[in-house]
This record gives sequence, structure tokens and C-alpha cells, in this order.
Amino acid sequence: MKGKNYGIFLFVLLGALTAFGPLVTDMYLPCLPSMVDYFDTQASMVQLGLTSSMIGLAMGQLFFGPLSDRYGRRRPLLAAMLLFIISTVCCIFSGSIESFIVFRLIQGVAGAGGIVVSRSIATDLFTGKNLAKAMAIIGAINGVAPVASPVLGGFLTDSIGWQGIFAVLLGIGFLLLLGNLRFEESLPVDRRKRGSMKSLLTGFGVVLHNRRYLYYVLQMGFAMGVLFANISSSPFIMQQHYGYSAFGFSLFFGINALAIGVAAGLSVKFRNPEQAMFAGSVGMTLLSAIECVALGLDCSFVVYESLLFLLLFSFGLTSAASTALAMDCERANSGTASALFGASGFAFGGIVSPLVGFGNILSTTGWLFLICSLCSLGFSILALRETHTDLWHNFKVRLSPVVRLAFSRRAK
Repeated sequence: MKGKNYGIFLFVLLGALTAFGPLVTDMYLPCLPSMVDYFDTQASMVQLGLTSSMIGLAMGQLFFGPLSDRYGRRRPLLAAMLLFIISTVCCIFSGSIESFIVFRLIQGVAGAGGIVVSRSIATDLFTGKNLAKAMAIIGAINGVAPVASPVLGGFLTDSIGWQGIFAVLLGIGFLLLLGNLRFEESLPVDRRKRGSMKSLLTGFGVVLHNRRYLYYVLQMGFAMGVLFANISSSPFIMQQHYGYSAFGFSLFFGINALAIGVAAGLSVKFRNPEQAMFAGSVGMTLLSAIECVALGLDCSFVVYESLLFLLLFSFGLTSAASTALAMDCERANSGTASALFGASGFAFGGIVSPLVGFGNILSTTGWLFLICSLCSLGFSILALRETHTDLWHNFKVRLSPVVRLAFSRRAK
């Protein structure tokens, strides 16, 4: 199955595995009100199902990453898909909201396997520019999926209900299981980690001691904060503040998702991933500053949406590039590196999402955009300084006489 056809199959499989996690968390969001009635409970209890799945997605990546470094990519993927199928069936037939929350946690853990291993597979098979292209495809899907999945769920909710949504997820799980059966192992035995699971877990410490990798993780984490601030706030801003219907909200949600996907694809047009990452970080910061001011002045919807579209376009540029850069500098521990990278994104999203509800949602969202963007830009600069130490040193050497001259004149 090697050759062009296998290459196409591989990219389709990696893209589907990447989108799997966001589908698990977001696709059933439009069903939340109907689930309150179904389980005869409070909205806060139903929302715990979303929280538990995000916790599972973060925990699962930390589990499946080291596991795939030891046993290869194929077996953990198959185990994750089987666990997902079982947990999804249990979700559909849950008799209480408490059991549903538990099965959602397990479902999140299983979905994490696909996310973390897909990045590791790309790192196994590609290097340099080809890795950047592969990560651009994965990044495009990873950026679009969290935004597009609620739209898809919204179109299906009225006709099939929440159990129907989970039946669709179950069907996707079966298709991915079949795809993984055709997947050829990408990590040879001689490149796998040896020793006990305890020794493998020490790989987290090794990876975290790589400052360049850590800067990329933090840069992407704060960028994800921008994305999740948008996901959490835009339904309220568009529908309650600007008065758009659920369908209108879904339409603009989809347009913004397209901006992320297009930008991630265009990121490979830059001379190198570092340029794409930095350009995206600068763009996010400038646009966040303008959006923050505009929201504070209660701008029109056209201004809000136009700036948001460009902001998410900038996010798409930096997200695809930083993923490739982070994975490229930790090839020896790609499973563990992928786990930490993915888990941190969900952790930042989990922290930022509830913050939009504090105070005036317009001003709070604007400030979250700006703060997260500034932090993302700061860590991108640190990462570039770590990557190009010689260039940074030469820059400081050339700059220092200018600084000394300026201070000497000021002293006079």
C-alpha cells in the first residue's frame, strides 16, 4: 500500500484523528438544553459532561504519548479507538447524568489517543519542510474542528437529538478503527523507548528541560487561549449583543473557521516555520489590540467580525508553524512531546473559557484576546532567540553601542 495512494490515505487518517478530539467535546454543544430535560437535572450538571471530556482529553494525551514511544503508534491507536467505541455506546445508554459524566471522561481519554499519536506519526515520517507541510494540514484541521463541530452539531440536533449525535460519533469511531487497521507502523522497534513505564514518565522531565520546546509550548498555549476565548464568547456576543439568530451565528462561526484553515495551509508558503510563527504572533497582537479598543467602544458587528476574522487568520498561521517547530526539536521523545503540547492547549483553553463570563463580556473578551496574544508573542520571541542564538547575540552586540550612546546623552 506504499506510494501515492498510501500517502493520501495517511494524510486523511491523520487529519481525521486530529479532528476527533474537538468533535468529541464540541459536536453535542447544541444538545445541552435538551439533555437537561432528558436527564431531569440542572444545566450545570449537563455542562460537567463537557468539562469531564476536556479533562479526559488532557489526561489521555499524557498517557498515550509515552505509551506510543514504547509500544509504537499502531497498538495504542487501536486501543484508543476500541475504548472510544465502548465509552460512546455507554454514553448513549446512560441512565443518569452521573454515569454520563463518567463515560464522557473515558470518551475524552480515548479521543486524546488519536490527537497525540497523529502528531507523533507525522514526526516519525517527515522532516524539515515536509514536516511543516504535514503539520500545516494537521494544524488547519485542528484549528477548524473546534469551531466547525458545534455548527455541524447544530444542523443535526433538531433532527436526530443528542443520542443521534453520539451515534454519529460512534460511526466515526468505527471508521477510524478500520483506518487504523490499515495503518502501517511508523515507529521501528529499534527507535522505541526501553525500560519500565516509570522510566518512560521521566521523559516528561527531559522534554521540559528543553527550553526551546517549552517556549513553543507556551507560545501555542497562549495562542489557544485566544481561540478558546473566541469559542466561549462569540455565541453570546453574536446572538445576545448583536441579535443574530442561531443560524446566523453558525454561519459566521463557519466563516471564521475557514480563516483558520486557509491560514494554516498558507503557513508553508513562508521561507521557514519560524517566520510564519512570528508573523502570526505579531498579527494576533496588533489585531487583538484593535479589537480590544473596538469592543470597548461598542463597535458595530461589521467591525467586530472583520477584526475577528483577521485575528483567527493570524492564529492559523502561528498554530501550524509552532506545532511543527515544537515537534521537530524533540524527535527523540516525540510521543511525550506531542502529549505535553496537546495537553497544554486544552489546559489553557480550560482556564480561559470561563473567564469571558466575568464582567462585561465585550471588554473582558477584548482584554483576554490582548493579554493572550501579548504572551504568545513574548514566548515566540524567546523561542526564536533560543533557536538563533548567534543572530540574537550579533543583534545585541550591534545594539549595545547605540544604547550606551543614548544613555550617555541622556545623562548629560
